[in-house]
Amino acid sequence: MNITVIGAGAVGGYFGGRLAEAGHNLTFLVRENRAKQLADSGLVIKSPHGDLALTPHIVQNPQEIKTCDLIILSTKNYHLEGTFAQIRPLVSLGAKLLPLLNGIEHYELLAKEFGSDKVLGGLCKIFSTLDADGVIHHTDKIHEITFGALQPSQSKFCLEVKQALENSLLTITCSGNIWDDIWSKYAFITAFSAITTASRLSIDQVAENEATKEVYSHLLQEMWSLSRECGAILRDDFVPQNLNAISNYPKGSTSSMHKDFRKGLPLEVESFQGAAIRLGIKHGLELPTVRALYGLLKPFENGFLAEGE
Repeated sequence: MNITVIGAGAVGGYFGGRLAEAGHNLTFLVRENRAKQLADSGLVIKSPHGDLALTPHIVQNPQEIKTCDLIILSTKNYHLEGTFAQIRPLVSLGAKLLPLLNGIEHYELLAKEFGSDKVLGGLCKIFSTLDADGVIHHTDKIHEITFGALQPSQSKFCLEVKQALENSLLTITCSGNIWDDIWSKYAFITAFSAITTASRLSIDQVAENEATKEVYSHLLQEMWSLSRECGAILRDDFVPQNLNAISNYPKGSTSSMHKDFRKGLPLEVESFQGAAIRLGIKHGLELPTVRALYGLLKPFENGFLAEGE
């Protein structure tokens, strides 16, 4: 299968690297700075599943790509619209899009831009970071891609993707309930990122304070209710399951948003909490806890290095 990965950071670089390792015809479509870094040092991954160093096939101009079946989109949400000019020539070749972005609103945006038949449902689970030298550090054994058809016409292609990708080290799942899966992750990450970033605490520290843990519980409950209004069926025990899961996290575990805050980087607050508020308004559902933490996070949306961090 001919695959193009847009973005070669902590997520796209890791998954793309593992697929290239498995022998797929894979191209990284990247911006100038990352292209130079990869050209100079190669793609380097440090992982519990084994380290990897390879010389990736990289391009900066999508016109250089002559065949493409699948586009794996792994940018941050605030960079999404900037990728449209890169995606368009690949879609014209017949490629379908597999977005691994966090959030929910990008599906409507991508479908409007490229057609709903071109956009698969997808999500990933991974703990990885990119250091200043461009090395990808995969810090947990989890490295999963879950995807599925959002339109009945995509079912055959999804099975082909599953068969093609399962020869890699990755855990690849083709889901028959991908919209519920997407919402389950979105509901969780919106609550998890809000409580850790607004409190400036790791999740185990949140658990040590009953008042703070109660706020997290309210966030989870509001997101569960929102998911039902939006047509997704999350488990009835979604809230207690995620509260109980706190004890399974390694000490010091926190959200990517909190890590970005510590580094003074932009935050995906509009893609997580902002999107939830907009959907709540659309469906006539109040989300008071989400709204309160959104108000605390919004001032740091464009990046801010907190004193002492």
